[in-house]
Amino acid sequence: MPVQYAGVIDEVHAVRTAAGLFDVSHMGQLQIGGSEAHAFLQGVLSNDLGRLSPGEAQYTLLTNVRGGIVDDLIAYRRHGGYLLVVNAGNRANVMAHLSARVPEAATLDDESDAHGMLALQGPAALGLLAPLCEGIDPLSSAPFTFAEARVAGVTCIVARTGYTGEPGAELICPATEVVALWDALIEAGAVPCGLGARDTLRLEVCYPLHGNDITQETNPIEAGLGWVCARNKEFTGSDVLARTRAEGPTRQLVALRMDEERAVPRPECAILDGEGAPVGMVTSGTFSPTLQRGIGLGYVPVALAPPDTAIAVDVRGRTRPAHTARKPLYVKET
Repeated sequence: MPVQYAGVIDEVHAVRTAAGLFDVSHMGQLQIGGSEAHAFLQGVLSNDLGRLSPGEAQYTLLTNVRGGIVDDLIAYRRHGGYLLVVNAGNRANVMAHLSARVPEAATLDDESDAHGMLALQGPAALGLLAPLCEGIDPLSSAPFTFAEARVAGVTCIVARTGYTGEPGAELICPATEVVALWDALIEAGAVPCGLGARDTLRLEVCYPLHGNDITQETNPIEAGLGWVCARNKEFTGSDVLARTRAEGPTRQLVALRMDEERAVPRPECAILDGEGAPVGMVTSGTFSPTLQRGIGLGYVPVALAPPDTAIAVDVRGRTRPAHTARKPLYVKET
């Protein structure tokens, strides 16, 4: 996926107002099967897979013994097994982590290279997709469900998931047919979008990016991801998370908005308290075309985490005023 096609700003606006198309074929796709597939994944993933029926999906975390986040991913429950869509940069780490723990009665296969994946996102995305679909009506499909269908003649898994905060679908198909599927969706009116727009869109709705906002050293509670960590089961690192809940985290991942229009925070910029002392660091930052403001995510002490707390950011050696903000930063008007 290139950084941009026509330009990041135009591509962001296309997703917020119409339909944008991303080639996310770099994402990892792992198949888990066998009689122990469910029990195995229940013990290594943070969310409760028992809440899923075949054809449903959920956002979840793969955690280590320290409670750190090996990856954040989506688990799709299929008849007889699961599909895990994992971050591309973590594909090898996830495979190594799971391979070291998979029981004999479960299978683990990396099928990433055999499949392509496109993300069609935006308020017009499902309407654009519907005439091309045979087998399902995406307009009537609920979020975080998926089904097999033919899209423009290509056999796909059509999943009502995405990473932009807009309605849409992710389409998984054979790698040999992903170009034909891309061309059909562009011809139908989707706007090609690149990595720059994807990163800006996810930051506007405060979706974390692994490697920036969350890492293997990050505790999900401090990252605001306790909602995907089930309390009714044990999984790798769950004892650490229980202690963090009981004691309370010392820092928290917050959204921030710059007070000056031209000030743009960038990763690794220092976050300063009201006295100008460094208290944290920006983990993600950019200029938001939708909000017309510099925005970001970063960790601060819990005392500075409430929304509308005055802070500052050191932007290239200059102190720029900012404040913490409620998540998500972008809320769609209804």
